[in-house]
Amino acid sequence: MSRTLRYDLYVITDEALSHGLSHVEIARRAVEGGADVIQLRDKGMSGKGLTKCALEIREVTRKAGALFIVNDRLDVALASGADGVHLGQDDIPASSARAISPPGFIIGVSVGNVEEAVQAERDGADYVGLGPICHTASKSDAGPACGFDVIASVKKAVSIPVVAIGGLGPQNAGKAIEAGADGIAVISAVVGQADIAGAARRLKYIIVEAKHRKGYQG
Repeated sequence: MSRTLRYDLYVITDEALSHGLSHVEIARRAVEGGADVIQLRDKGMSGKGLTKCALEIREVTRKAGALFIVNDRLDVALASGADGVHLGQDDIPASSARAISPPGFIIGVSVGNVEEAVQAERDGADYVGLGPICHTASKSDAGPACGFDVIASVKKAVSIPVVAIGGLGPQNAGKAIEAGADGIAVISAVVGQADIAGAARRLKYIIVEAKHRKGYQG
């Protein structure tokens, strides 16, 4: 990649888990707590509503110096000036998204094994979201847990960042980093907590400390 990006704490918004808070307010509190990346994820919102929301989050993340990613919707990501898009296995290929995206646009791809990760990198992905590592109730379409061992296997197979997701939180985020993850993506561990900023701050500390123990630079 042409620039150094941090994926340490990657928070995915979810209004259903946020105790009544909007996507924008979730983002605001998460970056206050040190989130490095905010992903806007809403499968039911209209394109118009999602774009309005994305434009507001774009301002929040820009002021905080955090990255802003839109889930699935490349059109919304481009229209809002987001830093990138995150694509699933059933979405358009990263190669197709890359062909119509501006220089420096970030493309992430959800993967569940080494083969999918290698293909994602080959298609031009900037990072992969690997999981679910553990069982999660936050995403009904997450699939079966793949475990911590797959993190090391994927990390050896690709040269792009590996962000672990699925059932991760303060109790096991350090284990995922020790296994080789470059970052931890969460929903309920931050968004579902009464104090989103506090939960993000605690988790970010755990991730950074685990990286220091492992000898990460930067």
